Order: sequence, then structure tokens, then C-alpha cells
Amino acid sequence: MSAIFNDAQRAAIRHLDGPCLVLAGAGSGKTRVITHKMVHLIESGFAPEAIGAITFTNKAAQEMAERLQKIITLPKGRRPLVSTFHSLGMQILRQDGERLGLKRSFSILHADDCAGILAGALATTDRKLIRHAQHQISLWKNALLDPDLAADQSTQAAEHAIARAWREHAATLTAYQAVDFDDLILLPVKLLSEHADLAQRWRERLRYLLIDEYQDTNAAQYELLKLLTGPRAAFTAVGDDDQAIYGWRGATLDNLRRLETDFPALKLFKLEQNYRSSLTILGAANRLITNNPKLHEKKLWSEHGTGDAIQVVPCANEEAEAESVVIRLHAHRFERRAAWRDYAILYRGNHQSRVFEQWLRKENIPYVLSGGQSFFERAEIRDLIAYLRLIANDDDDSAFIRAATTPKRGIGTATLTALGDYAGSRQISMFEALFETGLESRLAARQLQTLREFGEFINRINWRAAREPAGPALDDLLAAIDYRSWLTDSQDEKTAATRWRNVCDFCDWVKKRAEEEGATLAQLAQSIAILSQLDRRDAEADAVRLTTVHASKGLEFPHVFVVGCEEGVLPHLGAREAEAETEECARVESVTDGRGAAEDARIQEERRLMYVAITRAERSLMLSWCRERSRARLSRPQEPSRVIAEMDLPSGASGSRATVSNENAHARLGALKELLDAARASK
Repeated sequence: MSAIFNDAQRAAIRHLDGPCLVLAGAGSGKTRVITHKMVHLIESGFAPEAIGAITFTNKAAQEMAERLQKIITLPKGRRPLVSTFHSLGMQILRQDGERLGLKRSFSILHADDCAGILAGALATTDRKLIRHAQHQISLWKNALLDPDLAADQSTQAAEHAIARAWREHAATLTAYQAVDFDDLILLPVKLLSEHADLAQRWRERLRYLLIDEYQDTNAAQYELLKLLTGPRAAFTAVGDDDQAIYGWRGATLDNLRRLETDFPALKLFKLEQNYRSSLTILGAANRLITNNPKLHEKKLWSEHGTGDAIQVVPCANEEAEAESVVIRLHAHRFERRAAWRDYAILYRGNHQSRVFEQWLRKENIPYVLSGGQSFFERAEIRDLIAYLRLIANDDDDSAFIRAATTPKRGIGTATLTALGDYAGSRQISMFEALFETGLESRLAARQLQTLREFGEFINRINWRAAREPAGPALDDLLAAIDYRSWLTDSQDEKTAATRWRNVCDFCDWVKKRAEEEGATLAQLAQSIAILSQLDRRDAEADAVRLTTVHASKGLEFPHVFVVGCEEGVLPHLGAREAEAETEECARVESVTDGRGAAEDARIQEERRLMYVAITRAERSLMLSWCRERSRARLSRPQEPSRVIAEMDLPSGASGSRATVSNENAHARLGALKELLDAARASK
């Protein structure tokens, strides 16, 4: 093993005799350990293609696969499987889902397509209620419940109604030959649990598993891992209980506890040497996290030296906070001759970014916003992409369902359910099925006519898309479906105008690309699968990163500003204050032994969230909080977050120093500008 490792890393890499848990602290080199353990497995005689590394994001999987290829070059067919949990689940279902009645070309429906189906089952158009129902059903699926069990366990009328709607929703998906995101874990668990021969075949296919970010697994994912590893238990789980921040979506620390019970031969390794942060930052992180109960004691240490003192800055309000952060960032960069990409501003909820964006733009500071909604994930863009996907591949059932129902054209759930049932029985796509004579026995003449009119429309667009310039074909598609009028009729004026501008921006981009490449609309549609990646800015762009703490996990920056460090914000304890916070501010209720236990669980997860935030910093860290913050158009007094006191920072870094007001923020900004102007003039 030519690479240099510390003793704990080397021991974790070399251990192949039985199950293994690697507790990897922040910045301790866990990805390096996983990739080099794959190499060690290969060098020890494991067939490369029989090794699987499971991650939580496509980005992490791609990074791991790229790292592995740099260490050991393998032909494409002989490489280890490096994928997300959901990608692995999809592969299992594509190969063996027929045992559950799924055709190989089943569709995976996007969340907002599922929302439309669920809205019908709930008989409501209340978006908040629909989102709540989706979240609740997701938690039930992650806990391995089915609609009947969920209904039996529901103690409130609202939950019982959601469980009933889930039963109808599930039946519709079955008829559509479709699954949702959570089904990609739930259904493989059902498949392998009910069919021992398939479980054994997949154990032979993947003889050794490495699981990244193990602390983020939910009950369904844990069961899938147990089914895949079987009695041999050849696996390495890598995680950190101090960075478990996804309880609100069903992840449970019980999975770490269960490992020692379910696998008595489990060998534990701790990676405590941090290669990222200064001793000052690690000391604050260690002191903070000691306030949480520990599964395994762990204390990070570093050889990077003391580093800069941590600053805590109280501000008058959000405006003063944004100004202060921008001033300090600007001055710090000037003093250190640093790059913009060296800086990150982290916050608890997406709604907090707006005022920082305004000040960064005002000062002409480049920034990248991440953790929010991708342009290509917007509903109006996904609507158009559905048509392009259908042009590229008329076997794409999920694209067919979305295009057939957006805008509304008289094709409802009952019609699609009958079409889906027929297509499933014939093992063909829904688009192909609508032209078969056998469908006439399943649908009323009017339903059939509407479906076939839509199918003929798609065929006409397809013909033009393959032969005519992309611009006119796309414009005529929009005109034919009368999309702008549909937006106006179904949305308020402001929302409709915003969404139409987004549609125009997307169409302009498609036309420009078609002109540059000399491509038809049909040719462009062939690459539609990568469109959702096109709005990602270069990760190496010289720009400040604005991101939620959740989205910052796995990242690192020389200099970090954590803003909004106040009670009620971080930790977030109350009801959700803004729609943008929907997921990340969801209350943690997966561990409840009464109200007190639920409250403790929330505080512990928020503390872990802060731990993640401060361990993103390499050399300098600043925490800011507001003495007043606007909520529901009222200015309300705030208190500094308890996590600041729990860091036990040296005197001089406390939140008791003078408040940064708008006036002195402006004065400092003016002085900084004079300094910068003088520096530029002297060059």
C-alpha cells in the first residue's frame, strides 16, 4: 500500500475479516479510506465487479468513482459498482421487478407528478396539505410501513386520511406501472424479502459492500443492506453519529446502535485525526458536540496549528448582518489576497439568502447559490422537458403522463389508470398502447378519442421535430398546447408572469444551442437526460458560495461565515416560517418518547447541524446573530443561539460585544472602499 495513511486509516482499510464500522470524524479522510479499501479488496483477490460502494448523492458517487479510476485503471465491465442507494434499488427492480408485477420499463415519477395524483386522492388543491401528505407517506415508506399498517397506527384523523389517500395513490402508481423515489428502496426490500433466490443471487453479485454516510440511513435502507450482505456480513459502514442531520426525512441513529446487536462480530475503527481545520475550530466543535449523548466517544484533533480566533458578531437586524458579513468578507479577502471561492456563507433556511444576495450583488462580489431549487427542477421547465423527452423516446411513460395531463386536456386519473392497466398487461408503453384496438374494450369512446388525439398530436410534433428548425418547432409546440394561457388561468398574475419568463429563457437557450450545433429539436431531445445538469456552475468558479448548512455537508472552505445563529433560527424550534424552509426546517419527530424526548431529539439534531457548519471551515470562522429579526412583517427581539455558549469560546469572542448597526456598517464599508480604491490606484 504505497499511499501514506495514519494508523487508524490503515487498520480500517486492511480489515476484511467480518463486518466493519468506521466512525469517521469531519475531515478525517473517509472517502480516501473507502476508495483505497476497494483497491485493497481487489489486491486481496476480490473480483472488482463484485464490490459495491453505496453513497447518498450522485455527486458523491461520481467523485468516488473518479478517485478510484485514478488509483487503479480497470476496464468498464470490470469496475466496482459505485452508486447511490436509489440507483442500486432501480437496478434491482429493472432486473427482477417482474416478480412484483413491474415491467422492465417501469416509470419513475417525479415528486410533483406524484403530488398531482395525491391531490386527486386527497380531493384537495391545498399545496401545503399535499406537501405534508407526501412527507408523511415518505416517512412511512422509509419506516417500512404499507398503507394498511400506516392507517392502523395513525392516532389522528388527519393521518388516517393521508393513509387512505396513500392506498389510492399506490393503486394508481401500480396501474401506471410507475414508482416514486421512496419505492426504489421499499420495493427492493419487499422483493428480496419474499424471494430468497433473488436475495442470494444479489449477494453473489455484490460480495462486498462499502456504505458511505451510514448515519444517514433509514430503516428501509438498513433492511436492504442486511438483505444484500446476508449471513456473510462482508461490509464496511462508514459514518459519523455527530453528523447525523437528516432525522426529519427518516434517517435514524438507531441503525448505528443496531449494527452491534445484529452483527456481534462487528469491528470498530475511529478516524479522529482531522486534515481540514485548525485546532481552534476543532476545539469549539468538540466542546459543542459533547452536549449530545454519545454512541461512541470520539475527539477530533489536528496538526494544522491554532489558527484564527473564532469571531461572534451580534448585529442589529438582518440588513446589518448582511452588510457586516459582506464588509468583513471583502476586507478579509483583501488582507489575505485570497480568492472569492475560498469563502462560504452558511444559513439554516433558504429564505435567509435573499438579503445576502442583494448585498453581494451591490458590491459586485461574484457568488454561487446552492442548496436551492435548480432551474431545471422548476415545474414549468419540467413540463416542457416532458414533451421533449416524449419526442426523444415515446416509451417514456413518466414523460407521457406529465405531457398528457399538462396543460389539462380531459385526460384524468381514471383514463390513465385504465391505459396503464392495459399497457402493463401487454408489457408495452402507454403511448404504444393507446393506438391498439384492444384498448377499445377498456375505455369509453370519449376517453379513447381524447387519448388518441393527444397521441396523434405528439406524432405530428415528432415528425416536425425531426425535419424542421428547432426554433419554429418549439414555438409551435408551445402555441399548440396554449401553455401561456394555461399558466395565466391556473396561477396568480405574478406567479404566471415569472413562470412564463422562465419558459422563455429555457426556449431561448434551446434555440441558441440548436443554432450553434445545427441540430433539430429531435436531435436536441436525444440528450434531454443531461439537461438538468446544465445550470450547474463550474465548482471551480471564483465565487463566494451561498448555501444551506444541510447542502454544505461534504464541502470545505478556508473561510466560513455562519449566519443567523439565534434561538428559533439555529436551533430551529418553532413552526416553519417560510415556504422555502419546507424540508430543512421540518420538525424532527422520528424519535419520540413523549414531548420531552421529541424536544431533546430536535435540539440534538440542531446541535449536530451546527457541528457540521463549523467543521466546514479550515482556517477562519465567524458566527453572526441578530438582536432583532423580522417575522410575519413584525420585528421581534432575538437571543443568541445556545450553541454559541456551548462552544465555550475564549472571552472576547462572545456575543456580548457591541452591536453592529446599519450606521457603523455603512461607515466600515466606506472606509473599506477607500482602502480598496487606494490599493487599486497604487497598482
